[in-house]
Amino acid sequence: MLKEEIKKALEHPVISKALTNFYEAYVVAREKAYTGLDFEEIRNEIVRVKSYAAEHFDELIKKFTEQATKRGAKVFYTKDPKEVINYVLEVAKAHNVKTIVKSKSMATEEIHLNKHLKEAGLEVDETDLGEWIIQLAGQRPSHMVLPAIHLTRYEVSDIFTKKVNAVEPDIKKMVRFARKNLRDKFLKADLGITGANIAVAETGSIVIFTNEGNARLVLTLPKVHIAVVGIEKLVDKLEDIDPIVKALPRNATAQPITTYVSFITGEREHWDGTKKEVHIILFDNGRSEMAKDPVFKEALQCIRCASCLNVCPVFRLISGLVFGRVYTGGIGTILTAWTEGLKATKDIQNLCIQCGNCVKICPGKINIPDLILEIRRRLAEEEGLPLKVKAIYSVVNNRKLFHTALRMASKLQKPFKQGPFIRHLPLAFAELTQERSLPAIADKPFRDQIKKIKQPEAKEKVAFFAGCLIDFAYPEIGEALVKLLNRAGIKVIFPQEQTCCGAPALYNGVMDVAANNMLQNLKALEQENPDFILSACPTCTLVLKKKGLLALRNQKVSPELIAKAEKMAEKVIDASYFIHKLIKEGRITFSKPLEEEFTYHDPCHLKRSLNIWQEPRESLQKAGLKLKEMFESDICCGMGGSYSLKFPEISVKILERKLKNIQDTGVNLVCTDCPGCIMQIRGGADKKGLAFKVKHSLEVLAERL
Repeated sequence: MLKEEIKKALEHPVISKALTNFYEAYVVAREKAYTGLDFEEIRNEIVRVKSYAAEHFDELIKKFTEQATKRGAKVFYTKDPKEVINYVLEVAKAHNVKTIVKSKSMATEEIHLNKHLKEAGLEVDETDLGEWIIQLAGQRPSHMVLPAIHLTRYEVSDIFTKKVNAVEPDIKKMVRFARKNLRDKFLKADLGITGANIAVAETGSIVIFTNEGNARLVLTLPKVHIAVVGIEKLVDKLEDIDPIVKALPRNATAQPITTYVSFITGEREHWDGTKKEVHIILFDNGRSEMAKDPVFKEALQCIRCASCLNVCPVFRLISGLVFGRVYTGGIGTILTAWTEGLKATKDIQNLCIQCGNCVKICPGKINIPDLILEIRRRLAEEEGLPLKVKAIYSVVNNRKLFHTALRMASKLQKPFKQGPFIRHLPLAFAELTQERSLPAIADKPFRDQIKKIKQPEAKEKVAFFAGCLIDFAYPEIGEALVKLLNRAGIKVIFPQEQTCCGAPALYNGVMDVAANNMLQNLKALEQENPDFILSACPTCTLVLKKKGLLALRNQKVSPELIAKAEKMAEKVIDASYFIHKLIKEGRITFSKPLEEEFTYHDPCHLKRSLNIWQEPRESLQKAGLKLKEMFESDICCGMGGSYSLKFPEISVKILERKLKNIQDTGVNLVCTDCPGCIMQIRGGADKKGLAFKVKHSLEVLAERL
């Protein structure tokens, strides 16, 4: 089912183009919107305000209720979505309501309020233009902020014509058409329903952001107003809204402020002179339980700006029609786990490629990829693993068996090997080589080749952690590192007992295998007592330095072993960063500059998790190369480890954009610092017959000594 939805989305004529066009404009406009403001400072304030609220929900609910009631509003708090629906129906019945207008509200979508109101015989109309279009079309939103972005004006014209009245596919005419039809509904409505972006406990106020003014009409014209508000929208004081007001419009649509910011406090006068009845429903639906969870309470810092969707390379291709349910994208997956249950995320959580692009832009500083990893861990724990997956991990978990299998594969691959590539695979494996050539397994792994390298005797020694790809597919990267370090007077040791870093298991939530890999590597590396441990793969570096420790703690490994692992982690350094340091110290120098042009692709984990991106560029420039930056140099290439095997159709679409961006530079050399990215980009270039070379920066530096 998921595969079918992905295929449909990828073949859709509008989805990817619309989201990509929005993204490109959004990035520039957002940066401009934040001119003169300190985004980090704003983020820190949002974290302070929202985390305080999550820790004091009971107190703030009580305070809000007292203040709003004192000002004439009726406040109802419940944990049960069914009670929200019943309350709205009771209010509607008490006031003989026949017609309802609504402004955009994710909270009401979460509980499927419209469906229940219609079943009760009530007429309900969405009044946000995008939401109205989606309602008429009988679809669900493709984006939390831009619900109808996947539809063309011609499709919208057809929807209007079939459901309301004929209108030309002219945007101005369609907007006028919508305004005329919706104004009539506003004037006739008996009840208005809104959500809220913020609820202020100190004053009992709710705050609503809109661009179309429809929310003001919804809460002003009908005689009864109901606001349905999730308790995560609560803040303590009026001053606490300041960072949210600054960040929400800038992060959502790159505006300094939305057209309308409405504050509603208590009962007020209706336009006809009578009192307007105001009901505020505060509802929980798993939020208070989330607040008690030491891992997931962080997600309550979300202000629903959807900026994480805007920058997600996967969401850009398939939208919320595939990646999500009511709440979409990565953050939507996390919210779904609590509002609908963990099992509801079983398919969609796999869609996160773990590039981390969302982390740097989130105003609530939510580490969405890490929270999705926790969902995967809990799912694996609760549901178990398929037999095929168990079999794979049982091999990876046994170093000798794993490495024996790889050595056998190097012999079995010969019928399919063409130079350094495998360009075609038979039967069920054919899809893996359809759009990308795979690297052939090396005849001799690096672990064998290093034994033959004559190295100088030196006081300084570093251990090299190769990782599976360098060891068995790209040993030349390891050779380049040895050459560079030897030139600086440093000896390289290679612990033969090292095995997979554990990333494949860890990123699929299989923590026992990841922890076992970590312990095997700890034992292998600590025996050598090196000064430093270098890795030329950012994912391996990240696992050895940070994420592997999480796996150990999760598996309740003894404090003594964790202490040893922490000590080892302190020694782990990215190889390109280490080489850059040696170049700056003058311990590595280069021959006459060649003045060759290159472009650089930033590996996701290197830049966003390890904060290394300038150093490799500077090293290559010191070696006499000229940098020509590509467009979106730090956007994922689509590899994502096992992601490219699970979702090759998505992986290759991301890759195609990367290849185009490289081609547009006109250079013949692409450098990067991740063997996985090399596998992806080099394989894609080979399949398309592109002429440029793809190399690890260490290889290029070693060639220019």
